[in-house]
Amino acid sequence: MEKTTPIQPEHPTCRNLTTILSIDGGGIRGIIPATILAFLESQLQELDGKEARLADYFDVIAGTSTGGLVTAMLATPNENNRPLFDAKDIKPFYLEHGPRIFPQKSGLFGAIAKIFRSLTGPKYDGKYLHGVLREKLGETRLDSTLTNVVIPTFDIEHLQPTIFSSYEAKKDSCNLNARLSDICIGTSAAPTYLPAHYFNHQNHDGNFSNFNLIDGGVVANNPALVAINEVTKQIFDANPGFLPTKSKDYGHFLVISIGTGSGKIEKRYNAKMAAKWGLLNWLIHGNSIPLVDVFTQASADMVDFYLAVVFQALHSEENYLRIQDDTLTGTAASVDDSTNKNLNKLVEIGERLLKKPVSRVNLQTGLLEPVKHCGTNEEALRILAEKLSQERKCREGKLAYKENLKVDQAATHL
Repeated sequence: MEKTTPIQPEHPTCRNLTTILSIDGGGIRGIIPATILAFLESQLQELDGKEARLADYFDVIAGTSTGGLVTAMLATPNENNRPLFDAKDIKPFYLEHGPRIFPQKSGLFGAIAKIFRSLTGPKYDGKYLHGVLREKLGETRLDSTLTNVVIPTFDIEHLQPTIFSSYEAKKDSCNLNARLSDICIGTSAAPTYLPAHYFNHQNHDGNFSNFNLIDGGVVANNPALVAINEVTKQIFDANPGFLPTKSKDYGHFLVISIGTGSGKIEKRYNAKMAAKWGLLNWLIHGNSIPLVDVFTQASADMVDFYLAVVFQALHSEENYLRIQDDTLTGTAASVDDSTNKNLNKLVEIGERLLKKPVSRVNLQTGLLEPVKHCGTNEEALRILAEKLSQERKCREGKLAYKENLKVDQAATHL
């Protein structure tokens, strides 16, 4: 069996590149990034062998809500200390468990029951999701992941973000080294869809911390910027004099950010319509929840816009890739339609997205626009896979050199 070494250097400033993978929230639409990630991992396997896994190539994997689940699956170790899930296994996971996480009731009575349940509590009780996560992730805690992970949540009691970062979890005094299953349940607790999640955690000092969590999409439905912030904090801690004022400083980041699609092309809402809305209308409009759509889409687009501008200004735009589809319509834009027809449709959307041109959001129109001379998402992923492969080999070479140097120094003193 070929041995694959994760690219985690001894020191955060010893990298040629700092590599970040980010996965948006979006419920059942997690099938879309699952399809993209399977392709990326297959390209890395073509370069470095069949044992290559995404966790071997990224310094940080960040995920919100459904993206947090994917993050945990990619970074949780199995009994052989390798990733619990291959990237190609994530799509089948959604296809198998999605219909039971989001059970559908058909017909008129089903629709009425769904509306009534939404008015009196979350649409789904979350029991099946909680059971699957506890079964798959077990007692694994945040500090045990194969690479660093960052998962945003929001504490409803304190009305503030709680960012679960494995960087922080490895500190002895940290209060955030919770079980990954609890973190994933918390980050996926989308308001009106799934119940908020309460749990407590005891740290190394014996002190208990209480958490009252809802969906990380409240904080950052696109967690790419949160991940960059966590990495930057580590660089500051290791090198207090570091000032990222030159292009070479942030040019060392390589970021792949994958969305779960949106239905903004449908233009389901407008000001004339919303001007008449009260509380109920903001919570229910057809088969959608306008309030949730607004805050999740706004944060995702702003992060994409900010990062695209920063990377371009620092002449390193080739190191930032955002893959997103804003042309979803009908049930495909839903976060919880788990019918077989819609699940298959989402698989097809993910496959088609690979063939689409690399795009960026235009904040004037709100829509994605192709970027000139960047090719398709598939082509861009191939190029970045080569960079990731080169980075890992470079780090392995440095580690081997250091080990040989230690041996030579020890022999000299004999």
